[in-house]
Amino acid sequence: GTGSATGEPGLAALGAGLAVVAATLPDVDHRLPVAHRGPTHTLGFALGAGALAGVVTACALAVAPSVAASPRTAVFVGGVVALSLCSHLAGDAITPMGIRPFRPVWNVHVTLDLTPAKDPRANRLFLGAGVAAASLATVAAV
Repeated sequence: GTGSATGEPGLAALGAGLAVVAATLPDVDHRLPVAHRGPTHTLGFALGAGALAGVVTACALAVAPSVAASPRTAVFVGGVVALSLCSHLAGDAITPMGIRPFRPVWNVHVTLDLTPAKDPRANRLFLGAGVAAASLATVAAV
């Protein structure tokens, strides 16, 4: 059959909201008794948080199933959270301070040393790129 793509605007909106919230999550370390750019700035944290978000979503859907939600919603939520956290790590990796994304397995320091974290011009550029990417993804999903 030919069929047609109708998109999922609700899922697109959920993804956009999750991306905004999750992308800032690694900096929760400012308010925790852990080193800045420590455990919350690792790939393990990103993957673990994504997996946890997916499991919590799957459990919530099992308890209160929604007609609008499909089984892949939990995978989508987990993926959005993990990728959003990874985007934060990529942003921090371009700063002189860098990150140690593979800790505790491998203590390699990763930095491209391109721009300071507080550079307003670079931050506006990355905000604009993020908004553009989220907008395109939302439009494509609708």
